[in-house]
Amino acid sequence: MPHVLYTYVETPIGAILIAGDETAIVEIYFAGAKPKPDWTHHPAALREAANQLRAYFAGERQTFDLPLAPRGTEFQQSVWSALQQIPYGETTTYSTIAERIGRPAAVRAVGAANGANPIPIVIPCHRVIGASGGLTGFGGGLPVKRWLLDHEARLAGKRLF
Repeated sequence: MPHVLYTYVETPIGAILIAGDETAIVEIYFAGAKPKPDWTHHPAALREAANQLRAYFAGERQTFDLPLAPRGTEFQQSVWSALQQIPYGETTTYSTIAERIGRPAAVRAVGAANGANPIPIVIPCHRVIGASGGLTGFGGGLPVKRWLLDHEARLAGKRLF
């Protein structure tokens, strides 16, 4: 893998760490994350990603237009691709994602792939909820997941909960 560059962007949910190379975003971490020792701080290389995240949090952007290179298995990639089809301000379930990728019995595996998403927010894993309509695990914590869903619903003029 090419050398990893990183920067931070301040958001209402804390400082988010964006990691990538000169061509694509490879990972996003929530508040409190530290870069790996061999990464290089390089805000200019990741300026567009930081700007798009700021615009998302300001309510000025609903979709992202960034080159992404999440690392994962073929199955994980299929789940992450399906996640990107969930409209802003809406939610879906793990079982719906499993059906969408043609693996209706793989609900738990979809949940695991969702949890392994290395580029949260941009690949909107926060939009996946439990079959009962309740919030389920999230790498940034359930309060952050609720904040993201409420933020999108409010701006989209919807009520999710």
